[in-house]
Amino acid sequence: MSTPSPFDAALVRKRLARAQGPGFADFLVVRALEDLQDRLGTVLRSFPRALDLATPLPAAAAWLGASGRAGEVVRLAPVAERAVPGVRLAVGDPEALPFGAGAFDLALSLLALQHVNDLPGTLVQVRRALTPDGLFVGCLLGGRSLTELRQVLAQAESEVEGGLSPRVAPFAEVRDLGGLLQRAGFALPVTDVETVTVRYADPFGLMRDLRAMGLTNALRERRGFLRRATLLRAAALYAERFADADGRVRATFELIWLSAWVPHESQQKPLRPGSAKARLADALGTTERGTTELGTARS
Repeated sequence: MSTPSPFDAALVRKRLARAQGPGFADFLVVRALEDLQDRLGTVLRSFPRALDLATPLPAAAAWLGASGRAGEVVRLAPVAERAVPGVRLAVGDPEALPFGAGAFDLALSLLALQHVNDLPGTLVQVRRALTPDGLFVGCLLGGRSLTELRQVLAQAESEVEGGLSPRVAPFAEVRDLGGLLQRAGFALPVTDVETVTVRYADPFGLMRDLRAMGLTNALRERRGFLRRATLLRAAALYAERFADADGRVRATFELIWLSAWVPHESQQKPLRPGSAKARLADALGTTERGTTELGTARS
């Protein structure tokens, strides 16, 4: 059975290439990189070989190379770009990794994997490219991203054009991603969510930023450009529903963080049921009671 391909991969790359340059809206990448630095700061080890997988800008690879946390840093860029000192550059598709098994000790990817057509398959490839006890850390846009824009575009198009078409990408849901990591063969998966709210003078500022990040509609089933009347109606609905007291409008970006390790015998494993050698009640200094004594009231 073939894998569904909701995204036009060539168009994703084209729009990212068009966006790159001095005008790139980098605030989400900067935020994700700051979070990445904090997250890796809790990992008390260095990584001889590290991979930056398709992060839209080379900032993460540059930081990793300068931080001393990694020896050799390789960046698989989604589109052609200038090389970063101390970073080996390759250009390729994150869904077709050109690396052998166990090539890296760390793989990271910031704000790129929300546009792959086969996320489970991509995670399998990342796991294979990592050595045993290798670490994967990823950040991608989640399902609550751009919820405001999604709502007003749907209503405006329905009112003006009498129908709906896909306008905003179907981003992943956090509840599904831990399971995907396990299916890909990772151990100790962790997922968490950070919500970033950005305010604009008007909805058109948000639309300009999406274009300046290469995040405009790249769905295969897209229906072309919005009619002017539909766009103006969507902007009016946005201002009515999602404006603060000062008139500025809100836009939500949900950042889902993933981390997991390639299995290794040194990693902690859960105990078998019934194998505990001490009672929890003794450790807490309390008296153990049977289950029939416990109440079931909920507040």
